[in-house]
Amino acid sequence: MSSSLDYEPGAPVEGVIPLSVPVIRGSEWAYVKECLDTGWVSSVGKYVDHFEESVRDFVGAKYAVAVVNGTEALHMALLVAGVQPDDEVLVSTLTFIAPANAIRYTGAYPIFIDAEPDYWQFDVQKAADFLEHECSLQNGELRNKSTGRRVRAILPVHILGHPVDMNPLLELAKRYQLMVIEDATEALGSKYNGRMVGTLGHIACFSFNGNKIITTGGGGMIVTDNQAFAKRAKYLTTQAKDDSLEYIHHEVGYNYRLTNIQGAMGVAQMEQLPDYIECKNHITARYNEAFKEVSGITLMPEAEWAESNHWLYTILIDEVAYGIDSRTLLRKLADAKIQTRPLWQPLHLSKAHHDAPERDNPVAERLCRMSLSLPCSVNLTSEQQDYVISKIIEFQEPPD
Repeated sequence: MSSSLDYEPGAPVEGVIPLSVPVIRGSEWAYVKECLDTGWVSSVGKYVDHFEESVRDFVGAKYAVAVVNGTEALHMALLVAGVQPDDEVLVSTLTFIAPANAIRYTGAYPIFIDAEPDYWQFDVQKAADFLEHECSLQNGELRNKSTGRRVRAILPVHILGHPVDMNPLLELAKRYQLMVIEDATEALGSKYNGRMVGTLGHIACFSFNGNKIITTGGGGMIVTDNQAFAKRAKYLTTQAKDDSLEYIHHEVGYNYRLTNIQGAMGVAQMEQLPDYIECKNHITARYNEAFKEVSGITLMPEAEWAESNHWLYTILIDEVAYGIDSRTLLRKLADAKIQTRPLWQPLHLSKAHHDAPERDNPVAERLCRMSLSLPCSVNLTSEQQDYVISKIIEFQEPPD
C-alpha cells in the first residue's frame, strides 16, 4: 500500500510526526566515542559483555547472548532448543514475519495459530485444540496427523508489548513435552503476573531494531536460565570455534555476534529504559483518555495480569461506526504529515509461507483489517500528540 508518506518506519523525516523512532539522548555518544578512540569496534569488547549483563539483570535471566538482530536471535534460539528440519513449530500468525522466517531457516515448518479476541495475542486455546485433535503420539513423539511431521516447539509472540497468557501455554507445553521459545522482541520491560517477559519459557529473544523501545541500530539478544542453551548459542553465533588460536571448527557456525559499537549504544539505551517505559505509559494514557468516547474506535485492551511496555499504540477502526475504514484514515493522516501503519498481514496469508499447513485464522484477519498504530515515539511531545488526536477526531465521519 502506498501513501504520501512512503518511507522507512523508524527513520525521522522532517516535518512528519513519525510512528516510532529512536531517541538518542543519554551516554550513547560518549560510549561509542570510547569504542572509536580505543579501536574496540568489532565483535569483541567490554560493551558487548556489559550490554549482555544489563539485559540479563534487567529481565532477571541467568544468561544472555547478544546477536546481530532479533531474527537471528530467534533462529539461534530454535536451533539450541532442538528444532530440526521437517519439525513443526506453533507460532503466532498475527506478527511480523521474522519468527516464521526463522523457523524456515532451521528447515522446520510453522503452524500458524490465530490471535485471541480479548488482548490480540497468541490464542492458547486454539493451540490446545490443534494439539489435542490434529496431533497424535507416534513412537513417543507428537506428530501432526495430516503432515506426519514432529511437533517440536511453541513460539508465542508478545505483540505490541502486551504479553501472551503464558500460564496455560506453559501447562500445554509441559503436557505435550514441547519447548517454549518466547518472541519478546517487542516486549522488553513488559510483565506477566509480575514476572518479566522473556523469563517465562525455556529461552527468549529480544530485538533492538530502530523502532523498538530501545535500539542499537540493529541487534538482538537471547536470554535463558539454561546454561547449556547459553553456551551453545554463544558457540554457534561466534562461528563455532573449537580452538580460536588454531582456527579449528567441528561444526558449521554463524557470524551472528553483535559489535562493540552496538553494545555501547545498548548500554546507554538500557540506562534509560525505565524512563522510556514511563513515557510510553504516559502516551498511552493520553490517547486512551482522548479516544475513550469516540464512536468507532476500540482501544487496545490490557489484561489485569499484564504490564505492557506499550511499545506501539494501536487502535481498531470500525468502518461503520467511525465512518471510514482504517486504510482511508491512514491516508488522510499521511496527508496531514502523520505516520501510522496497520498491523502485519497475518502470516497464514503470506505467499512467502504458502507451504505451511493451511489454517483458518479469522480473528487475526479482522484485527489486521481494522488496525492502525499511531505515533508513540518516546520523544513524542504533548503538542504533537494533541495534533494527532485532533486529526483523528476531525476525520471521523459518523453515519447520520
